[in-house]
Amino acid sequence: MERKILRELVSWKDKYNRKPLIINGARQVGKSWAIADFAQRHFNGRLHTINFEENPSFSRIFELNFDISRILNELEIVLGESILVGSDLIFFDEIQVCPKAISALRYFYEKMPAAHVICAGSLLDFVLKDISFPVGRVEELEMHPLTFSEFLLARGKKIVLEQLSLMSKNTSQAFKQEMDKELQLYFVIGGMPECVNTYLHTNSLIEVMQVQNQLINTYRNDFRKYTPRVNPDCLNDILASVSTRVGQQIKYTTLSDRFTSVTVKSGVGVLNASRVLYTVTNVNLNGLPLIPQGKQFKLLFLDIGLLIRLSGLSIQTDLINGKLLTAFKGMLAEQFIGQELKAYSASPIHYWENTNPGTMAEIDYVIELNGKIIPIEIKYGKSGSLKSLHFVLDRFSSIDQAYVFSNAKDGHLDKIHFVSLYYVSELYK
Repeated sequence: MERKILRELVSWKDKYNRKPLIINGARQVGKSWAIADFAQRHFNGRLHTINFEENPSFSRIFELNFDISRILNELEIVLGESILVGSDLIFFDEIQVCPKAISALRYFYEKMPAAHVICAGSLLDFVLKDISFPVGRVEELEMHPLTFSEFLLARGKKIVLEQLSLMSKNTSQAFKQEMDKELQLYFVIGGMPECVNTYLHTNSLIEVMQVQNQLINTYRNDFRKYTPRVNPDCLNDILASVSTRVGQQIKYTTLSDRFTSVTVKSGVGVLNASRVLYTVTNVNLNGLPLIPQGKQFKLLFLDIGLLIRLSGLSIQTDLINGKLLTAFKGMLAEQFIGQELKAYSASPIHYWENTNPGTMAEIDYVIELNGKIIPIEIKYGKSGSLKSLHFVLDRFSSIDQAYVFSNAKDGHLDKIHFVSLYYVSELYK
């Protein structure tokens, strides 16, 4: 699979003042695979993997002190291979198991800056709260499930993807129909690498669903690790509730009727830290920076394929009839757009609701792009009112452009760009 993060890794490798790199991301999004692929392409396969979860004894090497020469010498002994600093890639996998290895990254940067050191792990945010994090001595990247563009490449649709970029928004109806079919397939499969790989080898959505069940169970099994921060039953309640509420404004009291809002709030925080959920905050549009307002929020799920599987939504009829893009009152389209926006930008994504009395208005997403506030609306039908968007454009004169993503005809009207759902990546080019 061709992953977008490869370009970012190459850029990191070639930096003059390179720092150790931490790759964050939920379990099973392909972090270890991407790093191995990177090493094969750009280090002639010279990769040294220290997996602290598979071999906890590696942690002992970091207990004595942070003498980097000693640490590398002992790693060579336990790995049975020489490490050529400056030529090889050192990979600390599941680094959350060894907090002292995280602290040691500072000394790799200060004492041995020529070393290429990458770390990856899950649940890193929990560990970082309890240790002295080497601020300013490391770089960080976030890895996500496959984007729609990466999905097309994995399916051998490179020419389609190139055509998508070349044609920009002047697409033929035949091309749009082809893209809609691919997008529906992506909705069901999602972007988790194992799910995509399973479909590529079996062409079976049933087998994909079995893999999705296994991945969901993996996340649920992780819930035990969050005790005593929050009750695992509370986390299950939150997941079940969110799976049918994407796109809706949420209060903590609506996510579980068995636990207090304080407990539910902690649970949402835990699921955010583990990257299973993502909180979208309501912000003020008066100017940058975007400042949160109000107490309500929205939640996105890690992956659209897992979301459908977790929700128990019956998609067969809509998939067969080609109506999945407009099903469930746009919940899937809103999840998809949010998931894409997250993957293409390190900046937070937000939404807007008018908190002043008198006018009800809401914008699905708000992002900051190139120093501008960009409102984004998602329309799941071929028509629909844009009252909220016009309200925002009239009220906030500093906002000079907005986007409407839908499966309707592409076009442009004053400040509003009307584009197809699959054009999110074009915003960032």
